[in-house]
Amino acid sequence: MNIRRSIQGGVVALALVLSGCSWFDSDDSSPYPDPSPTPTEFEQAIVDTASGESATVTATADRTGPEFTADNIGVSFEATDLADPRLDPSKSNLDEQLKALGSPALRFAGNALDRRTFWTSKGEKPKHGEKVIITPGDFKRLKKLVDATGSTVTIGIPLGTYDPRRGADMAAYAIDILGDSLVGLGIGNEPNGYTVDDVPGGAVRGDSWNEDKYVKQLESYAKAIHAKRPEAPIIGPDVYDGAWMTAFADSGVKNKAAIAQHWYQLYDCDATQVPGRGPQAANLIDPLAKQAAKKNLGIGKDKADAAGLPLWLEETGPTSCPGTNDTSLTNASALWAADYTLYAATLGVERMAMHSMLGACSGGAPMSLICDPADHGQRSNEFQVRPNMLGLRLLVPSLGGHFTRTSVSGGGNMSAYTVVKNDGRTLVTTVINANDAAKVGGNPVTLSMPSGFAVDSAAQVYGASNDVKSATQVVPANPLPADVPFSGEEPTDSVNASAGSSSSPAPSDETGDGKLRIDLAGSSVTVFVMSKG
Repeated sequence: MNIRRSIQGGVVALALVLSGCSWFDSDDSSPYPDPSPTPTEFEQAIVDTASGESATVTATADRTGPEFTADNIGVSFEATDLADPRLDPSKSNLDEQLKALGSPALRFAGNALDRRTFWTSKGEKPKHGEKVIITPGDFKRLKKLVDATGSTVTIGIPLGTYDPRRGADMAAYAIDILGDSLVGLGIGNEPNGYTVDDVPGGAVRGDSWNEDKYVKQLESYAKAIHAKRPEAPIIGPDVYDGAWMTAFADSGVKNKAAIAQHWYQLYDCDATQVPGRGPQAANLIDPLAKQAAKKNLGIGKDKADAAGLPLWLEETGPTSCPGTNDTSLTNASALWAADYTLYAATLGVERMAMHSMLGACSGGAPMSLICDPADHGQRSNEFQVRPNMLGLRLLVPSLGGHFTRTSVSGGGNMSAYTVVKNDGRTLVTTVINANDAAKVGGNPVTLSMPSGFAVDSAAQVYGASNDVKSATQVVPANPLPADVPFSGEEPTDSVNASAGSSSSPAPSDETGDGKLRIDLAGSSVTVFVMSKG
């Protein structure tokens, strides 16, 4: 099969390689050699068979949900990454990788915030064994990245060592340097886990630590911050526990900007059952995953609604379990990332950040969207992407659209989302076909469009199976060819039979029937962009 490269949606450069190479292969200094020739038609991966269950995806222009914004796609980094010189756009390709996600939400906090991060604006040395010093110069470098990507950013203020004065100093510099790009300050990271010795540096509070003590310290920090910068936006509590969300919401903190929740899809680290919540790739795409997301994100949404605040999912990812590289590197993680991000947005999550770090591809954080391919102990300035990042890139054409009523009939393990944008002239439908390509090849899919719409282009990420590792590949956005394979049942009358073989159907109020019929590869995410003639 031929894999090629193109520009998607006028914004995203999706790099591809030739003849079965995957997203991380490289024979030269560039991880993605320029292919030749450049394709002019959407060329789906060859579907040898389409033995999967037939499906009908019905897309409408009827708004039923919220807007899908740039902040719904985001990246969370460890606070210690603020000290990394490669945040500077002149020092690495990080800005280009991030821009491939549109203008993604950025967040700096994580477990390292309270255990390894020391802030100073006066050149002091760490007071309590912190390993990484953050200074105003680091915020200035971050400002360059934010300006380059057009991102908004949230910053964590260390609470591990109680020091409101230092925290207020850090907050003031962050506000002054980052300006309008800064939309939230989080005081501490996962304070409900401060007594649990399961993170680097271990416990930072005694056994008597609870919500009430957290609120007292939170309010002291917020008071100190607002004494310096009265309009400082405070978010919290950056936990997965509803009781702590209530504690934050009911606190005396002024200028609350959002309820910040954390949640990971696979968290039962000792479990081996499928379906279940253990760190097995199959659990990422099992329908039970959506049920778990709806339940747990629903807790945060209920707390946010009760407080009259938006819900921000400030830290999330495929799994919180250590040593799960194989799960995170599977093609299933690309399918999950696209599906989960869209689904969370329909549930009312207004900001989402997938947790990552600027670490090594080998031995670094397994869930990270990007990684450094340099040998262990070394650094490079050319970050590479992982499968979950490729899944998120496909969502960029949907940005700025409002979710519409969309249904899937049949198809087995398949889901779809549609947004309407450009004053109703453009529809973008994303189809996640989680049926295993190794078992079914593909599925005959009929995409039914509203009156007057026709398919302009399609793009896809896919794998030879759901379980294939580090081998997710990309079919770039291009117009559909005149004919595409379709194994399903064709229309019976001659006019619609002709339309059925067309991959670019005429609008339904003209000669076509407003339906695209296509064998859609299994183990894939496909985006169809439609316009109204």
